[in-house]
Amino acid sequence: MYTIITDSCCDLNPEIIRKYEQFEIVPLSYTMGGVTKPQPIDDEAAVHAYYNRLRAGEMSTTSQVSPAQWQEVFSRHVKNGEQVLCLAFSSGLSGTYGSACVARDLVLEDAPDAVIEVIDTLNASAGQGMMVCDALDNRDAGMDLHENAAWISARIQNYASWFTVDDLHFLKRGGRCSPSAAFFGSMLSIKPVLHVNAEGKLIARSKVRGRHQALKALVQKMAELEGAKDQQIFISHGDCEEDALFVKQKLVEMIGCDPEKIVISLVGPVIGSHSGPGTVALFFRGKDRG
Repeated sequence: MYTIITDSCCDLNPEIIRKYEQFEIVPLSYTMGGVTKPQPIDDEAAVHAYYNRLRAGEMSTTSQVSPAQWQEVFSRHVKNGEQVLCLAFSSGLSGTYGSACVARDLVLEDAPDAVIEVIDTLNASAGQGMMVCDALDNRDAGMDLHENAAWISARIQNYASWFTVDDLHFLKRGGRCSPSAAFFGSMLSIKPVLHVNAEGKLIARSKVRGRHQALKALVQKMAELEGAKDQQIFISHGDCEEDALFVKQKLVEMIGCDPEKIVISLVGPVIGSHSGPGTVALFFRGKDRG
């Protein structure tokens, strides 16, 4: 059995992480108050504390996984005689995938017989996490590394990721919203509906008035994109569990989804630095990304 590796932008919850063996998550980092820390992998209390600091007005910046970090991880597994399948955070949002490719090439220079495949998920948060879970399930069902990589790669554009945010000022800081739009949007309670497009970039697709309408719009997107109601669905949130549960309820009411197949997790500090508290995202497989 080969090892599957991803990075912490997968935003998987601790219960899911503990479910699998031969699985490693490499952390990106964030800096707040002059202190740089790796994103917590399974410490939800630390993530809650992070969002409280954001709400109090502190600023946060982020750092990708470096080639040296990836190289250390890949080398360790290769020296143990393991093959490696790596699924990385979208190249449209971070240099983390590029760093993984550099590290892979460096390891293969010293160990040319090693097997290391790196996939650009072109996705983020639990959308990336959903792909990782599929890869883990495929592996545990007996699919070999190359078959698994081909299976995931062939379906990348079917993993749909739709977001809404509560505070436009975090998007303004990231250059995804103009200062005037953030100001007037906040005054008028305008909420953007965004998604990760085919190139793996986060783009705004529409605007709605009011929080509940924005949350319902995520569910409506799943219906438009013909997401199967019996699939496993992921919801991630920026420390606003009640809103994530509202989306879950609407998935059950509007589409007939099985509540037992809906997985909820926190958006970690790296993505949360750019989306802010109150972010809610819905991830599912559809006919395309929309």
